[in-house]
Amino acid sequence: MTTDTQIQRERPDQPDVVALLDALDTYLASLYPPEANHILDVTALLAPEVRFVVARQLGRAVGCGAVRLMPAEAATGDQPYGEIKRMYVAPEQRGQGLGQQLLQALQSDLRDSGVDQALLETGQAQAEAVALYRKLGFEPCTAFGGYPDNGLSVFYRKAL
Repeated sequence: MTTDTQIQRERPDQPDVVALLDALDTYLASLYPPEANHILDVTALLAPEVRFVVARQLGRAVGCGAVRLMPAEAATGDQPYGEIKRMYVAPEQRGQGLGQQLLQALQSDLRDSGVDQALLETGQAQAEAVALYRKLGFEPCTAFGGYPDNGLSVFYRKAL
């Protein structure tokens, strides 16, 4: 296990980060039909309301995640929230706690921004992701943000 891991905000349009996002897209496409994948592309990840973080080991991008600051809506108790997006750790780096570290960095960013709840949508076929979110205190909730309740997605919320 490598202990030299650094997680910080970076641009998502760097070649090594784009490669991670492409790997995530390929993985999601193997699990779900296109209409069930709610993916923010690189251009959307560059928007000012998105915070994007990268995990690097010895300078190499090995994981990433984002949070998108969202306005209040009825499904979120009329409170603004941060939506967790694009969480991914390269398969060969899994089991080191990088997903947890990425998620904690995003939650810290939300708290620093004055946002007190994080929500996410993920697919029920992603058992490892669901287990991570539940381990870190995310609780099931109803659909939000215009996502369809399509039977493939599961929704989680956490008070920060």
